[in-house]
Amino acid sequence: MTSRPAAGGGRWVEVDPARVGRWVEGFADRHGPPTTSTQEYGLLLAAPDGATAELYAPPGAPAAADVAGFVASAVTPRRIGLLLARKGAVAIGVAEGADLVTSKVDTRYVQGRTAAGGWSQHRFARRRDNQAKAALGDAADLAVRLLLPAAATLTALVCGGDRRAVDGVLVDRRLAPLVPLRAERLLDVPEPRHAVLLAAVGAARAVRIRLRDPD
Repeated sequence: MTSRPAAGGGRWVEVDPARVGRWVEGFADRHGPPTTSTQEYGLLLAAPDGATAELYAPPGAPAAADVAGFVASAVTPRRIGLLLARKGAVAIGVAEGADLVTSKVDTRYVQGRTAAGGWSQHRFARRRDNQAKAALGDAADLAVRLLLPAAATLTALVCGGDRRAVDGVLVDRRLAPLVPLRAERLLDVPEPRHAVLLAAVGAARAVRIRLRDPD
């Protein structure tokens, strides 16, 4: 389980789907038996002492009316696509439950920014832009090969890394069938590597909980 501050108040907690039931029990022990209401994102637990917990369903998990249904939905294995992109690196995969069944990582050199001025700076900037476009093109080709054939079987597409890089890949018209599957959340990941992609499977499946303590 991980925890970090949430913008606007409270903190985010990420819980493995199999542990959500016990987490809710602990919340009730600390704050009193909560009332439960369905929300667009999942469930809202409101405790008698004023504490609240917003349980966000994992990408691709169907809605549930109560905690038992939410947990059952969260732990059910789903087939999801993964697209991680940063600058000249991309990692793409398909996961079934907690298992990464298909994957490919590709890295292409993209020149960093230069402090030089004048014509030299413009020349380096053009070169860098061309390298970045080529890297995005390669990433899109890779997504076409790995993700597009699986699109009809995916419950969600979870992306991570740099949002501009991800958007630059998905703007390819060939990948249009994947766009409606894209989860709203963007995973915060370092430069994509195979180990990063493996860790992203767990992050994509985790239940995000926004916890607010009593005032």
